[in-house]
Amino acid sequence: MKRVVITGAGTINSLGHSVPETLEAMREGRCGIGELVFRDVERLAIKIGGQVRGFEAEGRFNRQQMSLYDRFTQFTLAAAKEAITQSGLTFNGELAARSGVVLGTAGGGVSTWDDNYRSVYEDGKNRVHPFVVPKLMNNAAASHLSMEYNLKGPSFTVSTACASSNHAMAQALAMVRSGMAPVMVTGGSESMLCFGGVKAWEGLRVMSKDACRPFSANRNGMVQGEGAGIFVFEEYEHAKARGAEILCEVIGSAMSSDASDIVMPSKQGAARAISGALADARLNPADVAYVNAHGTGTAANDKTECAAVADVFGKHADNLMISSTKSMHGHLIGGTGAVELLACIMALRDGVVAPTIGYEEPDPECALDVVPNEAREAKVEVALSNAFAFGGLNAVLALRKV
Repeated sequence: MKRVVITGAGTINSLGHSVPETLEAMREGRCGIGELVFRDVERLAIKIGGQVRGFEAEGRFNRQQMSLYDRFTQFTLAAAKEAITQSGLTFNGELAARSGVVLGTAGGGVSTWDDNYRSVYEDGKNRVHPFVVPKLMNNAAASHLSMEYNLKGPSFTVSTACASSNHAMAQALAMVRSGMAPVMVTGGSESMLCFGGVKAWEGLRVMSKDACRPFSANRNGMVQGEGAGIFVFEEYEHAKARGAEILCEVIGSAMSSDASDIVMPSKQGAARAISGALADARLNPADVAYVNAHGTGTAANDKTECAAVADVFGKHADNLMISSTKSMHGHLIGGTGAVELLACIMALRDGVVAPTIGYEEPDPECALDVVPNEAREAKVEVALSNAFAFGGLNAVLALRKV
């Protein structure tokens, strides 16, 4: 079993267009959620989200690329450029042949679906652009990333709703650990903030009209976000030999299925994933200082997650910090675990734990240290990142300071 480290990180989300911008916003407890701006937003009951502002695709991509890149692909490539540049890697020869890409997304090209349904059903057109299928397919971002950086090894997309990124990164970890690939570019991306994307989520009646308040007794639902988080997972000796900067080590993962309900979370399923990640990383509960929670701000998710954490950590749960950065950047659905991994890296590298903002009232069913409203300086050697998805699919990652 080879050791796996992260040597590059990149992101774009409602808090920032880079990792430094995002981490600064997390340290300051800044909120990236605001009024949505797109066509027909006035027809929606939900008018807020963690929308990426000031992203000019036209200045980044040429005309041909624009015809092929949905917004979720654009986000992926922007974040990947930052991550791979930081890693210092150039992929050619044997390294290119064996290195690959595994990304998470729940919806893929939702904006492309939305635009073309409008074109056919609303505008009455009988033709769509010949690149609609390659633009909207879920693997588009992974494929374009592999082409952009000459990554010829195992490359694919994972789609497991809100756990997509964590499942993807768990797969990348397994591939580098096993020796299948020396380097995997991984993470996830999502862009559902268009009329159809938000309207579909409205139907679930789990959305807040005013704010995301994870763990607070007056929480009233989740808030959608968009963006991408991309990482370079590299075999430790390979990274060490070339003198790479190491952000942290990925030391374990676990996945589970609730096998119970399509939308209601299960304490038992979440607990199995958390305890499985501890076992895979050969950790005791007392080794963990921080958990980045799934923390959606819905009544059901937050109390179920807190119950699962309390079950797994026992008495140590009282000494654990657990926060949800969704309160700041919104729920990026398939891309959420990737952006949230940045909070774990910040805790491990910088000793700063991101807060749960919007916290107003204690909830007896969420009686953990949720780092309310203000970031906290703390020594963190080990952190976990939780993701629990509709469909009852769970994935947890364990990371360690290097």
